[in-house]
Amino acid sequence: MRSPLAERSRARLIEAMLPDVPFDGWTRPALRAAARRLDMPEEEAIALFPRGASDLVAAFSRWADLQMLARLAKEEAASLSLSRRVALALRLRFELLLPWREAVRRGLSILAMPQNAPLALPLLYDTVDAMWHGVGDRSTNFGFYTKRATLAAIQAAATLYWLDDRSPDFADTQAFIERRLDHLHRFGRLRADFAAVAERLPNPFRLLRPLR
Repeated sequence: MRSPLAERSRARLIEAMLPDVPFDGWTRPALRAAARRLDMPEEEAIALFPRGASDLVAAFSRWADLQMLARLAKEEAASLSLSRRVALALRLRFELLLPWREAVRRGLSILAMPQNAPLALPLLYDTVDAMWHGVGDRSTNFGFYTKRATLAAIQAAATLYWLDDRSPDFADTQAFIERRLDHLHRFGRLRADFAAVAERLPNPFRLLRPLR
């Protein structure tokens, strides 16, 4: 059930859960505690996440994407280059998740379970797709897929780096991202070479696009 009302209720529950997740994980006890804080019937809260932990982690990821887009919309980024806007989107998402880093870590451990592997890639796709739309990219050609595939690799690697980063203001993570974003400048030169063989190559991101 992905109605706007249900999505708002999920987002409220995720926000209410976050303080407990470092201790209780993405579990029904944590969900029940969040429901009590919101004066929501526990049965209603559980029904919003029928698959349990995997549904909770998916809702957390979508919540983070929406929070990132809301913060990005408030930034005066129109004058920035496209790669600078992408860097900003990545930074904002990590900043908003900073108080909930252990929740991210626990979520990744759930997505790493074999039964949840089919969920991990669509969630990553949704995140990078939201970032590209948020920074104003409207490409519809082969660049649509190469940009998302490249940013997905950056986002996934940077998340793992960020989880263990203890540098002030996460400067090391930012430097890591900057190095990876250098690849974005190569799209113009590479696109012509990729396009010649694009239609003959399997592309998981092309398959995932209708899932939005």
